[in-house]
Amino acid sequence: MGDNDDHVLLERTRATPPSPAVRIVLADEEDLFRGAFVALLEQEADVEVVAAVGNGDCAVAQALEHRPDIVVLDVLMPGRDGIEAAADIRARMDVPIVIVTRQARPAVLRRALQAGVQGFVPKTTPAERLVSILRDVQMGNRYIDPEVAARALTVPQSPLTPREAQVLRLTMQGGPVAAIAEQVSLAAGTVRNYLSTAMAKVGARNRFDAARIAAERGWI
Repeated sequence: MGDNDDHVLLERTRATPPSPAVRIVLADEEDLFRGAFVALLEQEADVEVVAAVGNGDCAVAQALEHRPDIVVLDVLMPGRDGIEAAADIRARMDVPIVIVTRQARPAVLRRALQAGVQGFVPKTTPAERLVSILRDVQMGNRYIDPEVAARALTVPQSPLTPREAQVLRLTMQGGPVAAIAEQVSLAAGTVRNYLSTAMAKVGARNRFDAARIAAERGWI
């Protein structure tokens, strides 16, 4: 190879620098899943996990600090849940968000779409497929798990108001009414009224039964 050929190769190398890594903020309450997911993503040469946290409040803070290319959230987390965090992040910055969760129910999907997420994936998704979905969403595509989407089309419309659904979701975590009231910034008496109305709507004996029925029907 002559000097001219060497010069051409050098110029081509200079003209095509490596693509920047896809920067990800990840939030998941489960330490084991979060650690395994980070390890999986960091096997990819062009992926960088800039923050991995365990609750929705930290997810919002890290997203605003790092301005990532994509945010990955679980649903059930301490503080604000993943969907509330997604809505907050989307209100402050234009970044694609993927929900990866065990709570892959129609009502959760509807909430996620209302919050502006671009991806909704069960945690049972194979690892290689999950990485592929994240790449697709980061490139501007949308992905909704087909099975969850199909179930969403057959679930009856929920009779619950957003507040009733919210207090039932928090009831599933097992905390007392006072703790739920603190989380939603309402008086305990107001929360009890929402729970009583929800119990009547679903025909439940108590708030825990109401939460179970609503979850089974795909309403929370």
